[in-house]
Amino acid sequence: MNLPNKITVARILLIPIMIIIPYLNIQGTIPIGGITYSNLIILAIFLVASLTDFLDGYLARKNNQVTTFGKFLDPIADKLLVLSALIMLVEMGKIPAWIPIIIAAREFIVSGIRMLAAGEGNVIAASWYGKVKTVSQMVAISLAFIDTSAFMEFTKGELANSALPLNILMSVAMLVSVVMTIFSGVDYFIKSKDIILKSK
Repeated sequence: MNLPNKITVARILLIPIMIIIPYLNIQGTIPIGGITYSNLIILAIFLVASLTDFLDGYLARKNNQVTTFGKFLDPIADKLLVLSALIMLVEMGKIPAWIPIIIAAREFIVSGIRMLAAGEGNVIAASWYGKVKTVSQMVAISLAFIDTSAFMEFTKGELANSALPLNILMSVAMLVSVVMTIFSGVDYFIKSKDIILKSK
């Protein structure tokens, strides 16, 4: 197994570690913002895992180490990381369930299109929508882990002035990530519509 693939496997192994942190009963908050130590640890793990997403691909291309195993495992690791983090945020009461539902639906649809295209011997090139989608999701999730308030809570008019900017930023970032997720899925569908609608 080459280095890029080892990094991809390491990203997957970080996911269960991230998931168990809330159950370890880690006490305490930092003085600024009231962010819990538990959430800071989760954020650190998520950021490290997210960075490996870019690192493994970069090393694979740079060193000409692109493998079939890597092509198979890398997108799975990405989806597992993002969806695990989003489900954790739902459980924490930070975001509504419709956000991960939309993102998961897009991933299932795109995966189906990829399999269909591969069966026809076609490869659909990734667009900038997909790249922006990935970055926007990681930014939004990171902000949600450090925001002590829930998604769109600023609209209720009950937040302290000090908490408003971060909650607005997190909420907007989360909405942008959902919009980009939808756009990237629609873009994928448009690029492959001839394959999907093929009569034979």
